[in-house]
Amino acid sequence: MTARVHAFEPHEGGIIHMSLIYPNVEETPDGKGGKSSSDSDTFRGRFAQLAADEKVVWLTEFESPDPAFAGEMKLTWSFVDAAGGTEVTVLCESIPPGIRPEDNEAGSRSSLEKLAAFLE
Repeated sequence: MTARVHAFEPHEGGIIHMSLIYPNVEETPDGKGGKSSSDSDTFRGRFAQLAADEKVVWLTEFESPDPAFAGEMKLTWSFVDAAGGTEVTVLCESIPPGIRPEDNEAGSRSSLEKLAAFLE
């Protein structure tokens, strides 16, 4: 997938607005298409807390006509010193009922793996 960043204001109260675009519907988490369109997941959110070198908390909501994807989801990214680097964890709360927990976990894991590869 590719990401299109529409707005990114990394400060408390700042907004984030992105679209994740899938070149093939089969590559979407459930293989049926995106939440916002047949090939994309678009979301808007805001940064609720930024604690340097410790934590990023952001609240986000998918743009979707399907009520199963409605509601605000909270993501907390935590950073802790670890041997040889930094341990990064992600806690997702209030996941919309239309998102299967295993798909959310797979997406989070993929994001963390790509972050690790980028930083190596």
